[in-house]
Amino acid sequence: MKIYDVSMTISKDIQVYKNKEEKKPTFEIVSDFDYASARETKMNFNLHTGTHMDFPLHMLPNGANSSSLDLDRLITMVKVYDMTHLKSYIDADDLRSLDIKKNDFVLFKTRNSFEETFDFDFVFINESASEYLAELKVSGIGVDGLGVERDQEGHPTHKNLFKADIIIIEGLRLKEIEEGKYMMYALPIKIEEMDALPLSVILVEDPYDTQSITK
Repeated sequence: MKIYDVSMTISKDIQVYKNKEEKKPTFEIVSDFDYASARETKMNFNLHTGTHMDFPLHMLPNGANSSSLDLDRLITMVKVYDMTHLKSYIDADDLRSLDIKKNDFVLFKTRNSFEETFDFDFVFINESASEYLAELKVSGIGVDGLGVERDQEGHPTHKNLFKADIIIIEGLRLKEIEEGKYMMYALPIKIEEMDALPLSVILVEDPYDTQSITK
């Protein structure tokens, strides 16, 4: 059995969306041994930085927030699909040949996982692919970009997925992950009524599962 941590490491130099400085976490030592009996550090952190899950409130004014979290849906079997051959986006036609079924939780490995700095041309899920995933009624999707979509007017990918009650995880690191089935443990910090939550995501490989996930 192999265990993989596919979360981004939080640091002051972490890769952030569009290299926006305000999205980078900052750290401040608020207590230290020079003048106190213990050391404590304060972090200022955007909840959409690093590996995280979005909630509908992120894009829909009256959408559900983190108080609606269903942890059962984040501890589940997932299918990882290798999409590293794609240069720009994942389209519906790229998904039709894959064995994706209703209630599946799917993770897409792309060239994004090999980028250590932000790529303004990162691979994303386009509108047609989001419509296809919504039609299939998958449970959730995970991407290795810092956004599930890129420069689409009106954010249709987010909205299509949210309206279909599909969980969105962004910022995965799948470089070391082979295509196949894994047990996923995506564990959020419990914060009430937020539009996103940071995640620690662990994948566990089943050495006895040799079933193909492609047709």
